[in-house]
Amino acid sequence: MNFRLKIYSALFIALLSVGIIGFMLFENMSLADAIYFSIVTMATVGYGDIHPQTGLGKILTIIIIVGGVGTFLSVVASITDVFVNRREEKIRQEKINMVSGLFFSEMGNDLLKHFIQFDDEVETLYKNLKISIKWENEDFNKAYNLIEKHQVSINSHKGEMQDLLKHMQNRADLLLRLIENPILQEHEFFTELLRAIFHLRDELSHRNNLSELLASDRKHLEGDISRVYKLLIFEWLRYLRYIKKNYGYLFSLAIRTNPFDPDATIAVKS
Repeated sequence: MNFRLKIYSALFIALLSVGIIGFMLFENMSLADAIYFSIVTMATVGYGDIHPQTGLGKILTIIIIVGGVGTFLSVVASITDVFVNRREEKIRQEKINMVSGLFFSEMGNDLLKHFIQFDDEVETLYKNLKISIKWENEDFNKAYNLIEKHQVSINSHKGEMQDLLKHMQNRADLLLRLIENPILQEHEFFTELLRAIFHLRDELSHRNNLSELLASDRKHLEGDISRVYKLLIFEWLRYLRYIKKNYGYLFSLAIRTNPFDPDATIAVKS
């Protein structure tokens, strides 16, 4: 419930309460008649079967009409907006997750495999990110907390940065299409991930020889890899949680191609 709806609902209840109490006092109406007359007045229905007899009752009716009609309509409009906005938000989230799925299918999973080669502490991730069909929200929350606290240790000597660069260059068109997608502009975390990937690609591509680097320069690149790696794992977990809840067949494929599970196989065993 949004703030505007809360305000209008409070005003509506306040005016309705004043009307009920006032009509019971000034017009000697029963509780049922006072509620009925207050609501039909605020809703502009006005059947005419009940009407005020006293001067104070008529003044109160005018107040209820002036203040209550607008409030009643505002409450109805706000409730309608809430349902419409929820539907639009659901559609927007669906589109965001479709784009996220495309990203991991075309690029993200392979990026993770490249980064894993550089990770000195990958055994910890193997142990804690071996996702199964039995995982629930609690398991994903534990994984988030683990990654939040996990100190990524990148050793660029363990893998080929040239292969990493080649992979990102081969997916340049995909990256450009993603960054231009207006849907992703509302997904701040994914946008930050793409920005970090672009930066890493530019850093790598501006060096003539990635096998011969100064120690300080290599450390700088390892920091850029660490940034992308951690953001990528977070987004990967978020996407897997989403498809676990909504698309079982996609989740099944994701856990059979899990880059953090050395035993993962595409073959369906059971």
